[in-house]
Amino acid sequence: MLQRIQTIYLTLTAVIVAGLYIWFPVVTNTEGQTIISNQEPLVFGLIFGSIALTIIAILTFKKRQTQFVLNRLNIILNFVLLGVFVYRSLNISGETLVSEKGIGVLLPIISIVFLAMANKAIKKDEDLVKSVDRLR
Repeated sequence: MLQRIQTIYLTLTAVIVAGLYIWFPVVTNTEGQTIISNQEPLVFGLIFGSIALTIIAILTFKKRQTQFVLNRLNIILNFVLLGVFVYRSLNISGETLVSEKGIGVLLPIISIVFLAMANKAIKKDEDLVKSVDRLR
């Protein structure tokens, strides 16, 4: 059933990560050097891998265990993306514009929270199905 709460959480995650790609294109330092760009193969692959895993998880609503595992993989992918952002922003000389990099680093954290909430709802559904099977 697509009308479950975890579908809403997963849709919000896909929108947040897509927004990360759209609204967070480039971070430059004060000298104009590019630090993080969404066109880099690593960042591009992590963002679209996360979007793809989220869409696949939404479409596998009949297989709750598969959906749960896909969400865990997506959480790991978002942690790697967050690590890339933090590493690149801390590994530069000079200063960066804080207002430009603030929301971009925060969006993977928000998507991780929504993925964890979706996993909690999936676990709740799985427990409910197991309890009904015991009554039969």
